[in-house]
Formats: sequence, structure tokens, C-alpha cells
Amino acid sequence: MLKQELHLKLAQKLSPQQIQLMKLIQLSSQELEQRIQSEIGENPALENAGESEPQSDTTLDDERQTIDTEDIDIDPYLSDDEVPAYKLYTNNYSADTDDSAVPISGGISFHQHLENQLHNLILDDEAFEIATFIIGSIDESGYLRRSLDELVDDLAFTQNIFVQKKDVEQTLIKVQSFDPPGVGARSLQECLALQLRRKAARSDRAARALNIVENAFDEFSKKHYQKLMDRFGLDELQLKEVFETVSKLNPKPGGPLSGIFQNTHILPDFILTIEEGKINVHLNKRNIPELRISNDYKEMLAGYKEAAKTTKSQQEAVLFIKQKLDAARWFIEAIEQRHQTLLLTVNAIVNHQKDYFLTGDESKLKPMKLKDISDEIQMDISTVSRVASSKYIDTPYGNKLLKSFFSGGMKNEESEDVSTIEIKKNLEQLIAKENKQKPLTDLALAALLKEKGYTLARRTVAKYREQLDLPVARLRKQIKL
Repeated sequence: MLKQELHLKLAQKLSPQQIQLMKLIQLSSQELEQRIQSEIGENPALENAGESEPQSDTTLDDERQTIDTEDIDIDPYLSDDEVPAYKLYTNNYSADTDDSAVPISGGISFHQHLENQLHNLILDDEAFEIATFIIGSIDESGYLRRSLDELVDDLAFTQNIFVQKKDVEQTLIKVQSFDPPGVGARSLQECLALQLRRKAARSDRAARALNIVENAFDEFSKKHYQKLMDRFGLDELQLKEVFETVSKLNPKPGGPLSGIFQNTHILPDFILTIEEGKINVHLNKRNIPELRISNDYKEMLAGYKEAAKTTKSQQEAVLFIKQKLDAARWFIEAIEQRHQTLLLTVNAIVNHQKDYFLTGDESKLKPMKLKDISDEIQMDISTVSRVASSKYIDTPYGNKLLKSFFSGGMKNEESEDVSTIEIKKNLEQLIAKENKQKPLTDLALAALLKEKGYTLARRTVAKYREQLDLPVARLRKQIKL
């Protein structure tokens, strides 16, 4: 039987404007520039104020008074069904401080470099297709991560080329002869061996290193010095020469070439300066255009005002113009609110870490959590996280990621709050100064840190050491001359 029931439900929903604001807050300055350009291209009612002189009646306040948006459904214009344009850019280059033009890297890509060398070989059509497929399967580090059996199957299913495993292996050997040395290797051991083979004929050091890498790579990688000397009949000097030879090889042969088109320039979102002991922080708006409402669209709306009452097509035109003007106004408001939120957040972070920003001494960094800042500025933790996750600040001590200023903390022996960053700095200094013939174990490092006032368990020291990308004591050991 059908019956009616009444249900009460409390729900919280974000408006399209709030969703748009959250997305804009998360963008970096470079991504915001791309997003603004995309919005200008999609919405003709939005203009770059720097491209032409604004007229007196194009202010935002006037627009709010002249446009009646009641009962207008603007959801279709705020939907995000398509991928934002900025996400489609893999090369987010930006202008530097001296030149407004976008820098363009020259040269060829890593895979193009390999394909150019392929044309220098004398191969039949089938071997050429196999070699081309192998080159396409090499990753950006220069390694071939697929087994020969997988390559045989892929050639059959995707290229309709049926070959034997030995044919693929013979072609791979030819690809491995390309520059840079070590390209096409299937493991680190093979990569080092390929590079050493090119040197072994003219160098006894390289020949000894090749013998060890090919036949005792496990002992070599774990630095079992005594086992290596006993097995290969080497003295300490010869073994040290082997390690020095291998250390000069490139473990990622594709790295230098594959990074040709990668952007290494960091465009800071904030600029911090210190004048007479006072810290000043402002947004970096150099590449962000000033936006305004299109005066042409306002005039079009005024022209349709009377005629809109007569025909359906003219009513639809008025509705379309109003929707575009509303979307433009909301976008401008979201940009302004983004700037205010970013400034509020970064000022709270700078005030919390004031001692560090005045001196540049990382030991003066205080423990700081996202909740500390969110409570101070009375905003949600997710908003603070969006601001800090991808924003850089230009300081007198270099460009810093805002996220790096957040860390946990502990009490030292004087019951003072100390940041984990300070502890890691002291740990790094202890390892840098240790005797490399007898490196300090994690237990010994914990004891030395306790003498400095930081009481840590051995496993905590090991965790911090791994976060610093420092190996265990055995792998830090060096041979004494």
C-alpha cells in the first residue's frame, strides 16, 4: 500500500561559488594564470582590464546594481564537467623577473634522441619495428621495465609482429649500444655493467669493477668489503678504486635528456621582505591579469531590455547575457576572496614562525600544525591545507614550500617545545661529522641526540634518518686509505 511519510534531514551543501573558490585556492600562481586565461576564453563577458582602457561604467558595483539575476539558473555555467585547461598543460613555464616572454627549451626529447640513432643501424623492416617498439618501452630513466617474454607478447597483440624471444634479445643488444651508455638496461646491475664494458678494454679499474658488478653485485651493493677483497684477491686501495669507478657512473642514463622539457623554475606565490626588522608579505600578482566585466555585454543587455518582451528568441538572448555577466562577476569575486584567504593564511604562518623568518636559522622553527593556523584564522583545516600544499614563498633565504614549515614537536629536557625539523637538522649534522670508517648506528645517534637534550627512541631516529634519505651505518661506511 502506498503511503506518505514526512522525513527531516539536515544536510550541508556547498554552493557552486564555494566550490569554485576552493578550487581556485588550491591553484598555484602559474596554474591560476592558466585558469584565468581559460575563463576569459570561455566567457566573453569577462575581460582582461590591462588589454584596453576600462570605461567609467564598468565597475563591479555598477554591475551589481544593473543586473537582476533573480530566478536565473546559473548552475550550468558553474559546472565542472570538463577537465580544467590548466590540467592539460604539462609544461607550465612562466615569465621570469626580467623577461615577460615564456622561455622555450631547445633540443630533442630522450626518445627522439634514441630514434635518431636507430636510423644509423642497418636493419631489416622487422628488426626496425622491434627496435622502435623497444625504444618506446624504455622509461624516462632509461630503463626497460618489461621482460623479453612480455615484449614478444606485446609485439604480437599490438603490432601484429610475431617474433622469437631471441630476435627481441638480439635487437635489444643493439639498442643498448646507443648513447647515453647504459640505456635499455633491465636492472641497475645491467645498467652499470653496460657502462663499464665500454671502459673495460682501456682501463684495469673498469675491468675489475665490471668483474665485481657482474659476479658479486649483492656483496658490492651491501658494501661487504672483506668478502669482496677475499673473493677477488684485492687490497683496500684496489677495492676503493672500484667503488670510485662505479660511483662516477650514471644510474639513470635517461635522466639528463628526459628532463629537457621539464620546468625547474619555481614561481613563488608570496614574496617576503624584511625592512628594519619588520616582516612584509605580499602576493606575487605579476603574471595574474586584472579582470573586469565586459562593457560591450552590458550595452548589449541594455539594447535588448525593451525588445526582450516581444519575442522568445530575444528573451533567450537576454537570459544568456545575464548568465554570462553573473558568471564573470562571481569569478572576479572568487579571485578577490582567494587573494584575501591566501594573505590571511600566510601572515598567520609567518607570525607563528617569526623567529625563523627574521634570522633564517632552521633551529628556531617552532612546532606548527594545520590546526594551529586554522584556529588562528578561524577557517577550516582543509582550507589551510589547500593553501600550504602547493604554494611557495620567496624569502631572503630562498624559495620555500609553505608545507615545509608545518611539523610535529616534542619537549626537550628543559620542557621547551622543539620542532622535528630542528631534530632532523641536528641528526644530519651528527651523521655529516661522523667517522666514515666507523659510522654511527641508530642507537649511537639516539645517545648523542639525548646529550643535546632530545630524548628519542632508536626507531624514531631510524625514521628521521630515512626521511632525510640517509642510509644505515653499514652503507655509509667508507674504505680507509
